[in-house]
Amino acid sequence: MDSPPTTRDRIVQAAMELFWRKGYGSTSISDILETAKVNSGSLYYFFKGKQELLVAVLEAYRDGIGPALLNPAWNGVDDPIEKIFALLAGYRRALVDTDCFYGCPIGSLALELHEPDPEVRELMAANFTAWTDAVRECLEQADLRPETDVRALAELTLTVMEGAVMQTRTFRDVAYFDRAVAQLRQHIDQLRKE
Repeated sequence: MDSPPTTRDRIVQAAMELFWRKGYGSTSISDILETAKVNSGSLYYFFKGKQELLVAVLEAYRDGIGPALLNPAWNGVDDPIEKIFALLAGYRRALVDTDCFYGCPIGSLALELHEPDPEVRELMAANFTAWTDAVRECLEQADLRPETDVRALAELTLTVMEGAVMQTRTFRDVAYFDRAVAQLRQHIDQLRKE
């Protein structure tokens, strides 16, 4: 049986939700306190301020990429290329379930925080790196032509996902996501060994 979340966990979870839904700049400390159902003393016991809480949020995303994102998407999927498209299908489901409102939390923060401090920038980069590393590992297991630059292809996959999510949100039409992912699949299929 899972133990109830700690006060610190509730604060981080509330900040994750609010930063994703409202944005970092539009989220106030009082918003976080209300959502987490804690008082300011509890928040300031764990965090010096909102910036330190942002660091904790980014660490939680980084540490949760396997259990929260990859493992559910890859459950029951053996083919390494299909794992990539199962991961992308998870983003599509989130877009459809939210009427095209969903946005990648790290991508949204990266766009909002134009000049983040070094620690925040490094954590955002670590999140993107963990995602692309997971995709790169899938590509390394696939039967692709030997000259394929799997690192660049993994980075392209992230770029397709982020761009497709952004366009889908802007136009409120999942067809933008579908077309981008279809083009990625076509490109990867052309890189398979004959």
